[in-house]
Amino acid sequence: MPRIIVVGGGIVGLSAAMMLARDGCDVTVLERDDCGVPGSPADAWRAWDRRGIAQFRQPHYLHAGGRHILDERLPEVRDALLSCDASRFDSLSMLPPFIEDRAPRPGDDRFVTLTARRPVIEYAVATCAGRTVDVRRGVAVAGLLTGPAAAPGVPHVTGVRTTAGEDLPADLVIDAMGRRSDLPRWLADLGARPLAEEAEDSGFSYYTRYFWSPSGDPPAFLTGLLTPLGSFSLLTLPGDAGTWSVTIYISSRDQALKEVRHPDKWAAVLAACPLHAHLTDAEPVSDILAMSGIVDRYRRPVLDGTPVVTGILPVGDALACTNPSLGRGMTMGLMHAAGTAEVVAEHLGDPVVLAAEHDRMTQDRILPWYRQTVAFDRARKEQLDASIEGRAVRGQDGEDPSGMVALQQAMLYDADVFRGFLDVISMLALPAEIMGRPGFAERVATAPAGREPFTMPGPSRADLLALLA
Repeated sequence: MPRIIVVGGGIVGLSAAMMLARDGCDVTVLERDDCGVPGSPADAWRAWDRRGIAQFRQPHYLHAGGRHILDERLPEVRDALLSCDASRFDSLSMLPPFIEDRAPRPGDDRFVTLTARRPVIEYAVATCAGRTVDVRRGVAVAGLLTGPAAAPGVPHVTGVRTTAGEDLPADLVIDAMGRRSDLPRWLADLGARPLAEEAEDSGFSYYTRYFWSPSGDPPAFLTGLLTPLGSFSLLTLPGDAGTWSVTIYISSRDQALKEVRHPDKWAAVLAACPLHAHLTDAEPVSDILAMSGIVDRYRRPVLDGTPVVTGILPVGDALACTNPSLGRGMTMGLMHAAGTAEVVAEHLGDPVVLAAEHDRMTQDRILPWYRQTVAFDRARKEQLDASIEGRAVRGQDGEDPSGMVALQQAMLYDADVFRGFLDVISMLALPAEIMGRPGFAERVATAPAGREPFTMPGPSRADLLALLA
């Protein structure tokens, strides 16, 4: 039975471990945080101390694409989420009011997801993993063990050494350490070539508050979960057990709008948004949670067709991490974990082929979502900066290579275009896939014809500055 060590016991690491164990591997998970799994979802939210995850109580969302992976690979986690009172959220509930055709379509259930607050999701995953996988909490890794090279000049990992000095051999190590992965340092210690890396600060600051409804029913999300409004955006996400989150995110250089860190100023901005104000008519269950300095980063461990290391594979945020404005992190991580399990099942016996096939799978399945997220971040950052400076948006006139701008306009008026838009938002299909569907591009082009452009109601820049003065 192949021995696999997963370093990192978060959602992606534990999910990858369960998938690999289901495929017949002997899996051990090493998690440096020493706090055990709480006894209930409520305790997970209140008291779970996950020092290694800075964004543990920040907004998270599992897209429908992630729910499909749970259905196929981890149905026990799906069932555990249901038992934790996760929200069953149907994106079609946000069908724009301008669309007259509201008849259901075959396959509409693909847009339904299960989601919850991050500590509750991790509680569900950890509870399931503890039944089938050896999870060792409070065990940190100091470095990698190596053996005979599988390729000339390329270090081959054969296990890990813990900070307590214990050597743990393995046929494969999975790096699921997330954004703070130590893999670059460990590779340098081995004399390996560095990973190829591209990274940029998304340039956003986030200010989040959670709410709870005693009825257990969250309010209606009237505009979509992410709404751009001039100088800021609103991210509104369903949670679990009658909770939801509302996030104001701004450009990190917008000093005036950083006043929303104060609860009264934060509330004043929401009150000035007619289609969102009702989301705060409930009991707050958190303070204003601030976060900034989130980096979009992609690391590639294969350079010029040759791996920089064999015997270890980075998965999830350890390889590609994105900012939370599109809520894609967990879903991308589950997609990557599932793809990794598939590749390991086929190629574990050949470390060089395994590294190459894992890279190919990542390029095919994960990199396009990463690229699309970065493009969105750059475009939104430019819009926010233009609003601050009182100027026109630069460099975007007539540019819409992915078709997303046209799609966002057309989906307000055409039921099938809206479903195509949801396929992208739900991480079920990339823009190029839906734009390539027969007749779809024509519908996108004709749906807005003869209609006045819709402007989301909300405060102007001058209104904001007056509110926050």
